[in-house]
Amino acid sequence: MVKIGIILGSTRPGRRGEQVARWVAERAARRGDAEFEVVDLLDHPLPHLDELPGEYLHAHTRAWSQTITRFDGFVVVTPEYNHSAPAALKNALDFLRDEWRNKAIGFVSYGGVGGARAVEQLRLVCGALDLADVAVQVTLPLATEFENLATLKPGEHNVVALDKLLDQVVAWSGALGPLRSTSTDEDELRAHVGRIVDGIRAKDLDALGRLYSEDVVSFDVQPPLQHAGVDAKLKNWSEAFDAFEELDYEVRDLTLTTGGTVAFGHCFGRLSGTLRNGIATDGMWVRATFCFRKIDGSWLVTHDQVSVPLDIATGGGVTDLVP
Repeated sequence: MVKIGIILGSTRPGRRGEQVARWVAERAARRGDAEFEVVDLLDHPLPHLDELPGEYLHAHTRAWSQTITRFDGFVVVTPEYNHSAPAALKNALDFLRDEWRNKAIGFVSYGGVGGARAVEQLRLVCGALDLADVAVQVTLPLATEFENLATLKPGEHNVVALDKLLDQVVAWSGALGPLRSTSTDEDELRAHVGRIVDGIRAKDLDALGRLYSEDVVSFDVQPPLQHAGVDAKLKNWSEAFDAFEELDYEVRDLTLTTGGTVAFGHCFGRLSGTLRNGIATDGMWVRATFCFRKIDGSWLVTHDQVSVPLDIATGGGVTDLVP
């Protein structure tokens, strides 16, 4: 069954969007052909765009990515502010790329002229993100659809329009399914690498242990030549964690290739932070390769390798390069 997110696109105090989103959700709950869930941007306090596409250095981006990845289509509830959509909504759209691709989207708008001008602009943005916007739109003028300009009282014609909009969003979400399936594995793998990063930052060995296979083989920069098995891998991480009072980890240029139950990826990674002796270190950029297998329906890391370039003349590693 397809899953549709009802995105509440305003974060403004006193917003009327909550009652509009509630009306959409209550009407959608009568259906049996899809699952619906309200996604409130207030629950995802994103700063002004602070990411590059697909790299996701920050926890707030990974949380937003994981939320949007769960859905097959969307209904956006948006007001119109100064002839446009809310800045928070445009910002939330800009944070992601692949997570929006090949999904359907419909619009329920409200405002002085029903929010029509906000939706005109949103359609252009969604087209650039490979979202398929459906034709039917629900527009709710404040003067006619809100009692005393405050309480939503939608007319019957808008109830009919909403049902048609939901028909189209559900139908198109299902029809686009084959196109989305090609990117599902990559989305899951990116989320998996994100969970590795979160586990390192939190020094959470239990969380990290769930992300590797029991027989993982790791070629790390720390001796010995290999760390065989998940216990050896976690022991290696534990030794690294013991060296830091506080630490951070970042990934750049992650590239993934999937095929059935096997996948691999490569990226640059850097461990940095404050050592136990109080000295701050920027760490060094390393080259990282991941090999994954899908085991019992879940992707797990079965091999990883970390390296730095070698200066042949001196025999030493080169640790001052930046991607």
